[in-house]
Amino acid sequence: MKSNLKTMMQVALLVAVEIVLSRFCSISTPFLKIGLAFLPLAVCGMLFGPVWGLIAGGLADFLGAILFPIGPYFPGFTLSTALTGLVFGLCLYRRNTGWLHIALAVAVNNFVISLFVTTFWIHLLYGSSYLGLLLPRLGQNLLLAPIEFVLIKLVQKPVTAYAALAQSRT
Repeated sequence: MKSNLKTMMQVALLVAVEIVLSRFCSISTPFLKIGLAFLPLAVCGMLFGPVWGLIAGGLADFLGAILFPIGPYFPGFTLSTALTGLVFGLCLYRRNTGWLHIALAVAVNNFVISLFVTTFWIHLLYGSSYLGLLLPRLGQNLLLAPIEFVLIKLVQKPVTAYAALAQSRT
């Protein structure tokens, strides 16, 4: 993990963008959330890898929950967001990422972390029926997965070009 000041500043900027998108530019209910907060984490994973993706996800959720609470702070959601950044880093870092790597990242994040893990956290926090939460959250993830795939594919080329330019300057 290359920990220089420039990397930390870029990750901090992506964390700030994630917080704004998550807290102010998304549709949220206690059980569902629709927004673009995944995009800064995907970009962070593409540029800096799984460790920085994990750190960015965890920091973004923690700082967002402390600075702009939507409900009670719950560390399980921080873990889920950190895992989302980790998955993006594992699947998208330093690759000429084809559709398969993007699809894998989106599928794991939507249909493992969001659908099963985050639903479990909601069940624990609010006492709602786990199985009762799965159907509406499955609908949310079925709606968001193709949108996330397309948006990540759209930003991939400019992010890759930026990474190549930044690499050539060092």
